Amino acid sequence: MNAEATSPALRFTREQIAAAQRTVYAAMPPTPQYAWPLLSERLGCTLWAKHENHTPVGAFKIRGGLTYMAALVERQPQVRHVISATRGNHGQSIGFAARRHGLAATIVVPHGNSVEKNAAMRALGVQLVEHGDDFQAASEHAAVLAAAQGLHRVPSFAPELVCGVATYWVEFFQALQRAGQVPDVVFVPIGLGSGFAGAAVARAHCGVQTRLIGVVSAHATAYRDSFRAGHAVDAPVTTRLADGMACRTPDAAALDLILREADDVIAVTDDEVAAAMRTLFTSTHNVAEGAGAAALAGALQQQERWRGKTVGVTVSGGNVDAALFAGVLSV
Repeated sequence: MNAEATSPALRFTREQIAAAQRTVYAAMPPTPQYAWPLLSERLGCTLWAKHENHTPVGAFKIRGGLTYMAALVERQPQVRHVISATRGNHGQSIGFAARRHGLAATIVVPHGNSVEKNAAMRALGVQLVEHGDDFQAASEHAAVLAAAQGLHRVPSFAPELVCGVATYWVEFFQALQRAGQVPDVVFVPIGLGSGFAGAAVARAHCGVQTRLIGVVSAHATAYRDSFRAGHAVDAPVTTRLADGMACRTPDAAALDLILREADDVIAVTDDEVAAAMRTLFTSTHNVAEGAGAAALAGALQQQERWRGKTVGVTVSGGNVDAALFAGVLSV
């Protein structure tokens, strides 16, 4: 594997990764990774957790928002208003980054979206628009508004986003290289795909041979079904817990990369995600939203396969509504 690339569609030089790191670290420090003893004991392996729930917006997405917006203002300084669609964390990242550059931001969310994620976006100065019953409907409406109002539409998957997201996986792999514990496998949740793509970019950048296993919701299986079919397949979304993975239609560029870079794509149920949320809280006292616990749910599902190995998971976000989390813990 080329040390400076993953695929022809997503190629970043070491200078580009370093520039992304400078952009990210101007707004936040690197996040920690810990080998929690209780988690390792529970899974029968050395398990490292990367804590992206410890960013200023409580999720890894902030990194992509920062790098995307920095590139946008340099390339198109005339842009003063951006628009995007989200279930929450991407919208927070765009709101956070837009405010740093003095830009207005409109974010479209589906009806019934997380109350607390909506509040967090509004607190960042975002103009929130509710439309449709799922992310795909919200995304399509964002495209309509962008065309009608002459706004710059920020996609959910783009090279500039991936380059920023890759910085957290670079931190992770380099920290474990220094510790002499490069993981045999890393589990990565898949929403629209930037998180998985960032892991693949970082794996190549760091020159490690770690296997990458994508994790989707069993109630939103578009990427798993597409991985198995070898081409894009839409799937209905019924997850009540993992809204960050509630994807109905795969992104073509993200799927292309996943088809080449993933060792496998597996699915975890809402019950498995809830169990992982509880395990993470009782073992580390960290709060994870559904998508944020999905990597651990995948590792738990496959724990016999990786017993005695070194395993990595990401706690990709901690933005769960209090009432929902209380219900998860009460079981």
